[in-house]
Amino acid sequence: MPHDSVAPTPPAHTPAPASLRGKRIPVAILGATGAVGQTFVRLLEGHPWFEVTELAASERSAGRPYHEAARWIEGQMPARLREVQVLPCDPAAVRAPIVFSALDSSAAGDVEPAFAAAGRLVFSNAKNYRMAADVPLLIPEVNWSHVALLEKQRMLRGWSGALITNANCSVTVAAMALAPLHQAFGIERVFAATMQAVSGAGYPGVPSLDILGNAIPYIADEEPKIEEEMRKLLGTYGDGAVTHTPLRVSAHANRVAVEHGHTVCLSVGFARRVSPADVSEALRAWRGPDGIVGFLEACPSAPARPIVVTDAPDRPQPRRDVNAGRGMSVVVGRVREDALLDVKLVAMGHNTIRGAAGGSILNAELCVMGAPPVPAGLLAEITGAAAARAS
Repeated sequence: MPHDSVAPTPPAHTPAPASLRGKRIPVAILGATGAVGQTFVRLLEGHPWFEVTELAASERSAGRPYHEAARWIEGQMPARLREVQVLPCDPAAVRAPIVFSALDSSAAGDVEPAFAAAGRLVFSNAKNYRMAADVPLLIPEVNWSHVALLEKQRMLRGWSGALITNANCSVTVAAMALAPLHQAFGIERVFAATMQAVSGAGYPGVPSLDILGNAIPYIADEEPKIEEEMRKLLGTYGDGAVTHTPLRVSAHANRVAVEHGHTVCLSVGFARRVSPADVSEALRAWRGPDGIVGFLEACPSAPARPIVVTDAPDRPQPRRDVNAGRGMSVVVGRVREDALLDVKLVAMGHNTIRGAAGGSILNAELCVMGAPPVPAGLLAEITGAAAARAS
């Protein structure tokens, strides 16, 4: 075959951790009526470890049945959730111990820390706390060691819960491609040009007359996110803090007429001479940092291969490759020499699955597994407190 298989991989039956004792953990979704909130609903339906028991959204939606409050975008709304009453985004109204937040940054800044302070384990997709020194910004296959920040976070903020963030959706695609190369060869410079799908703008998103037959060379705040978050993601954890890597990143962000799948064209400069063959070999071998791979293999949402490398001259393509690994794999192709730096390549991944809801769910699965260095007893403490509140 001219390229590695990128067909969707059906989920395997994954035994639940012994700590669950045959029960699923109740979870809530904040911002459940929006595009990312709906992706959470779809991905969590039938999940072997988690059960969506509460849906929360803005005051405009609170009190209404979910099927009335949400303008459903893709597929079918789960029948069991249609009549569920939407709750306000208030920890006094939401009881679940684990909370997935799809809130816009305008609401997340106040709501998410309120839930963490009230003893919930919050998995956020918003930008507000990604760069906070005590908040883990996580892609498990890239920097799971940074989850150790939770101990310091809870101590400094006095929270009985905790807050974990996802990376920006385009940064996630680029960082997954760059992490193996940074570990193997040391990256000094990166030039990144994105072609980002319209689903990344939420719903209703970009007006049709602005995007059809067009490309928009500007996405508000996107380029600084790419440049800043990359340095934290590829940084190192030690002595209770993350030291950002000093690599230099220059980014151009563009919105294009694609439904799902962010594509990032990368030119990379290394600390030493590296060939395209070296890059391809490192990418194909990558499964994640030492010590986390076994835990990832037990997670229902983890793909068999986080990175799929293709040798086809015209891949990756969103239409053909976006569902690789059920939307959780990043597909990399066109690895070749670069006349200005060292090597250039193209990476593509599903922005609302790996770059948003799916990434959060994978973070939560690893916390349920207690994958080191998750603070010992964190899940038991949070679920135990939730059970006490409910009794």
